[in-house]
Amino acid sequence: MNVPLLDLRAQYQSIRAEVMAALEAVCDEQAFILGARVADLEKDIQKYVGVSQAVGVASGTDAILLALMACGVGAGDEVVTVPYTFFATAGSISRLGAKPVFVDIKPDTYNMDPALLEGAVSSRTKALMPVHLFGQCAEMEPILQIAARKKIPVIEDAAQAIGATWRNRKAGSLGQAGCFSFFPSKNLGGFGDGGMVTTNDQALADRVRMLRVHGSRAKYVHEAIGLNSRLDALQAAVLRVKLKHLEMWSKGRQRNAARYEALFKQANLLGRVTLPTVTAENHHVYNQYVIRALRRDQLRAYLQEQGIGTEIYYPSPLHLQVCYKDLGYGPGSFPYAERAAQETLALPIYAELAEDQQAYVVETIKKFYGRS
Repeated sequence: MNVPLLDLRAQYQSIRAEVMAALEAVCDEQAFILGARVADLEKDIQKYVGVSQAVGVASGTDAILLALMACGVGAGDEVVTVPYTFFATAGSISRLGAKPVFVDIKPDTYNMDPALLEGAVSSRTKALMPVHLFGQCAEMEPILQIAARKKIPVIEDAAQAIGATWRNRKAGSLGQAGCFSFFPSKNLGGFGDGGMVTTNDQALADRVRMLRVHGSRAKYVHEAIGLNSRLDALQAAVLRVKLKHLEMWSKGRQRNAARYEALFKQANLLGRVTLPTVTAENHHVYNQYVIRALRRDQLRAYLQEQGIGTEIYYPSPLHLQVCYKDLGYGPGSFPYAERAAQETLALPIYAELAEDQQAYVVETIKKFYGRS
């Protein structure tokens, strides 16, 4: 049996007619950059996330970069975040001449450990950036409390967490700004790159809108040095169609996560693998379904031989990347992030995943451990 890590074709076939009609309408209009289609998507995202402002940009990376710029982060500043995340989280900080300051993750949720946060804040800290990794929100109450006490904005890296909630509030509505990615593999994915900044701060949103078009509010008048980071109408049209189905797809992922839990328990594998932890305050949307596994690399190779797709998010934490050598961190600096990089493995979780495919995944894992 073949079980891909992600099957975008299965999703596309279920909405093909809607998507093609939306794309054809944009082509007939011949209006491709920003415009009414993007404005309509921004309104839809505002309503979905529960914020007053949403600004479409060219990618999730640009969403982080523009949110940082709008919060005034620049050369010599520091932004506190985690080392166990996609590179864009820290890379965007560095692009502005600021310094990423890392704190370790919690070993169960893989999100920022708030107990370590205050000790990482200095007089140069300009923002806090928790990451809602794999589709589950970080533990936000202590993060927000520290931010309020220190008068520092919180920028949520919610690239993997659209639809996730913390205490019934959606990711992207918790801090001063939320940053989303519409990369095709995301739960809400476009047909290329795309991103969104969400906020309840009108001034911040207006600044992002200005910065996304080369720092201009009026044509050929530039208030600041910004970016060319505009969401295009074709992506907005696709995303508006997909957004209508997002809650159904999220429920499908949650159903599949519950099924995995039952199958792993029935197979008596809980001593060999550790399943995702979902805290009581969280509504997890499973952008990835990530287990810890004994002999992870050998297991992954065996699953590949048996036709099962997997991925490692992430094989090297950011503090050990060559480009961050000058930060002065080394092996052992963030042990939980390093251990996660060595032990975690993402399994297929997409909504269209069939029950027999999941059973095959778990049976194959059981066979692997049964060989030794």
